[in-house]
Parts: sequence; structure tokens; C-alpha cells
Amino acid sequence: MIRIRVLSLPPDGDMARLVQAAARQLRISPNEIKQLDLKKKSVDARKKNDVRIIYTVDVAVKGREDKILKMAHSPKASIARDTLYSVPQPQALPDSQPIIVGFGPAGMFAALVLSMAGLRPLVLERGQDAKTRHEAVSRFWQTGELDPECNVQFGEGGAGTFSDGKLNTGVKNERIGWILEQFAEAGASADILYDAKPHIGTDELVTVVQNLREKILHYGGEIRFGTRLTGIEAENGRITAVRVQSADSETVLPASRVLLAIGHSARDTFEALHSAGVPMEPKPFSMGVRIEHPQRQINENQYGPFADAPGLGAADYKLNVQLPSGGSAYTFCMCPGGYVVAAASEPGGVVTNGMSDHARDGENANAALLVTLNPADFPDSSPLGGMYWQRQIEQAAFRAGGSNYRAPAQLVGDFLKKQPSQALGAVHPAYRPGVTLCELHEVLPERITSVLEQALPELDKRLHGFARPDAVLTAPETRSSSPVRILRDETRQSSLRGLYPCGEGAGYAGGITSAALDGMLTAEAIINELSNLKG
Repeated sequence: MIRIRVLSLPPDGDMARLVQAAARQLRISPNEIKQLDLKKKSVDARKKNDVRIIYTVDVAVKGREDKILKMAHSPKASIARDTLYSVPQPQALPDSQPIIVGFGPAGMFAALVLSMAGLRPLVLERGQDAKTRHEAVSRFWQTGELDPECNVQFGEGGAGTFSDGKLNTGVKNERIGWILEQFAEAGASADILYDAKPHIGTDELVTVVQNLREKILHYGGEIRFGTRLTGIEAENGRITAVRVQSADSETVLPASRVLLAIGHSARDTFEALHSAGVPMEPKPFSMGVRIEHPQRQINENQYGPFADAPGLGAADYKLNVQLPSGGSAYTFCMCPGGYVVAAASEPGGVVTNGMSDHARDGENANAALLVTLNPADFPDSSPLGGMYWQRQIEQAAFRAGGSNYRAPAQLVGDFLKKQPSQALGAVHPAYRPGVTLCELHEVLPERITSVLEQALPELDKRLHGFARPDAVLTAPETRSSSPVRILRDETRQSSLRGLYPCGEGAGYAGGITSAALDGMLTAEAIINELSNLKG
């Protein structure tokens, strides 16, 4: 195949025009192209009056590829060379079944690699399967009835199952393509294989994670839902067993290799590990609010006269600002045409998050607007100090919202004036189960509100209308990443040997794809250890 980069077409360009553009680059007739595959697709909206879609394609041609390339003499064209990933195979079998704690992206892809390597891992997930979990989450959003063990944070697929399902990452690794292929084979839209900003969507994720589970089972893995890690046992500096709670009984499972993929919200597990002496440290993370605007406004800001072009879809944004005061703020997990949702995992706390369906056709755009926080900012200097601060803010928000899981909210204009909001404007908040208008300075700590006050006008200069007076701030966004890092060495093990912390919860990833990658690499570390034991 010949790879052609930077083919630029207008938003209404169809496949026929793309074939013609590829043919022009190669100086051949379109009829000489036997096949064209999309490898990458991105939007260039730097010129609002000339928005373009940029493609990278692979083409199969009639005739010799080297001869055509020589004749074309195009700097955009070359022979396509991709490095393909294959699951490594161990040279020895483990003395006991590898155990994976958590079935979010890290745990899921670790389980997939280990099962395809023939190691038959046992996955322990405190939440339930995706179907049961979807029912529990819907009930919470409708009635305020929270299940602490099965919610937006806990269950099959992890927190990412109820999100926009973003798959883009800044990490460069041959395994990324393999991860995307697994998602596509499991039912995600094929456009994730070439879109520069791939996303699955909450509506598709529920099916995708179930199909990935079936693949793991097919290769010999085992998954136990409703099973929570409560403690670990060790001898001579090495893990020997895990204690787990399932229904009304506690069980001790022998274990010599335990992969921790617990996610960023397993607070009781963090506490249990800390009590057991597992080395960990506080980690910088961010907190703030969700901000909502009309999606139409974002489309017009980003695409100008092309706002309605069908080939572009809902526009997104990514903003950040470094303030003279030394603070910084940025947008995160932007959900075009999405919804702000209740994401609590503990009784008596309000947590917000964003999600969107694959079509991204909701009325509003939303994003987390976050303030960067360092351990020096935490009220508590212990390794779990950031976690306890999260909880304090979530409980304050619960009380401010009416103690019924409604979220406290305020209009941007009122927030900047430090006055409680009395009525909504043109922006109608999408948060389920609903919002209570109030004064967010009474909910969030001054360390956060002061930065947001400075950041909003500055971000408005970068995206006009970002600080429109009736944009809605909903609080709090506290679960952007883990506030804890569980320490590991170059072998990906804790100083407690046989314990492998990984993923977002352990402090080594940020998002679905990077967590999946970290899970894969950690699974490979276990395979490598077994191979070295054989040697």
C-alpha cells in the first residue's frame, strides 16, 4: 500500500473526491486505484472562512508501487509501513492464577492480554456487569437511589463507560492501534480507527465492554462481579493472598501476582492498601466545575460559516491558561452535544461528570473547568490527603444541593459577581437528576474559586462567549484523576513483590486509552517475569 498524507478537502468532500485527490498526488488515473483506506482524519479550522478536512490514506494501485512513487515524486507519498502488535507468550506458567482487581480499561486490557497469552486471569470487579450497571445508574439519575457498589464509578468498563468515550491520547505506542482495533471489533464505530479525536459514546460503550468481556472469557479468563477487595496478605515482602467481599461472605484467595486496576474512586481500597503498608504518595490532580454552553455557540465559534456543514459534526474545544498569580486552569473531558451527569460513588456526596452519545446531538456542550492542585495545597499532608479533600467538597455540595443528589449550580455572570443565581438564562443545564441554584463560593474552597474567577475572563478571550453570563457552572468536578500514586518500580511492581499497580487509579494514566495501554504493559511485565523465571 502507498500512504498519502495531508490530503485537504472541503467539509462536503465525499469518497469520490478523496480518490481523485489521491490520484492527483500519484499522477495516475482514479481508475488505477484499486482500494483506498482511511488512516487518519482531522479538521483544520484555523481559517474560519476555509475550514478543511485533512486526510491520510492508504491506497492499493494497479502496477508497481515503487515505480508509481518514483513517477509521482510527491513528498506526501511513501510506502505504508506499520508495526503490528502481537500478544507475547510466556515461557512458563504461573504457580497460581494471576488476579486482576478492577474491570475498567486498565483491568480489561490487562485481562485481554493475559488471557490471550494463555494465563487464564481471574478478574475481581466490585460493581456489576454493564447491563445491570446501566439499570442501577439510570435508577440513581431518576430517583436519587445510589448503589455504593454499582454506579458511574464502579462496574464493568469503569468510569469510562458513562463518559464521552474519548480515545485520543498523546502517547505514541504501537499498542494504541491494537487497542482501537479491539474496540472496533467489539462493536464501536469503525471511524475510531482513523479519526484524529476518536470517541465511542456512552450509548455504544455499554455493548462494547460486554463484547470485550466475552472475548476474555473465550480465551480462558474468569470474571467475578460483585466482588470487592478488602485486604491483602503477604509474607517475606511478597503478596500471598487477597481478601475479598462477595455478597455477605469474605473469602481469602491465594495470589502470587495481583494487578491493581482499581480506578480513581476506590477510596476504601486506597485506605486498605495504605493500612497494609503499601507505599503510596499524594499526587497532583485537579478539581473544579462543569461548564455548559449551547452547542450551537461552540459550532459557530469554531467553524464560522461552516457551522452547519454535515461533514464536521459537533465542534469541541480545549483551553488552558497560566495566570499571573501562579495558578492555572484548563478545560478537560469536553463533551460536544453531551450531558452533565451525577457520578457519585459514596452516600452523601455530589460528583459531576460529562458524557455524550456517539451522535453528540444534545443541545449543550459541556466540559470540566479545572484548577491544577498540588499536594502542598491539600489540607491534609498524608498520602490520602487529596482524597479526603475531594470527599469534603463533595459532601459540601450535597448539602448545598438539598441533600438529595441535586447539584449546586450558578450562572457564570453571578459567579463573577459573587452573588447567588436566582434564575436560569438561555442555557438549560443538562445535569441529571437536576440542579439547585446557589452561590458556589460557599461550596468550593477559595483555592479553586479564586483561580476560576481569574481564568474565566481570560478563557473568554480565547473562545468568545466562554464566559457568557448565562453559561452554567455545576459543581463539583472532583474525579478528574487519582489523587494518589501507588508506587512501583521499573518492573511495574510495588516494593511488595507480586503487586502490580496500574492504570488511572494507581496514578499512571489519564483516560481510557492511556489506562488500557498501562494495563497492557503491566500484563506484559507479568509475562516477561514468567519468561525470565523459565530462563
